[in-house]
Amino acid sequence: MPQAQSTQTPMTQQAGTVVRVRLFAALRERAGWGERLIRLDAGTATPVALWRQLALEVSPNSHATDLPPSIRVAINQAFATADTPLRPGDEVAFLPPITGG
Repeated sequence: MPQAQSTQTPMTQQAGTVVRVRLFAALRERAGWGERLIRLDAGTATPVALWRQLALEVSPNSHATDLPPSIRVAINQAFATADTPLRPGDEVAFLPPITGG
């Protein structure tokens, strides 16, 4: 049976913490990717530190190190705060404001 192609970056889990990062809506479009495995930099153990590592800006006036208050964070499909500790294998999703009707 053929295997489905993965949208993740190949990476082994040696030293350090590897998490799955998912971006949605405008964040996905701006970054040019929707899902990746990311090895966290030393000292990167929270969503806000991960945001800094990814250097994702949401507007020209924002700084890449700031996690805007309008961006929601989910860890393992449950909303979490930006300072929640991350563990190896966690799935971290960044969700921009979404409008609809």
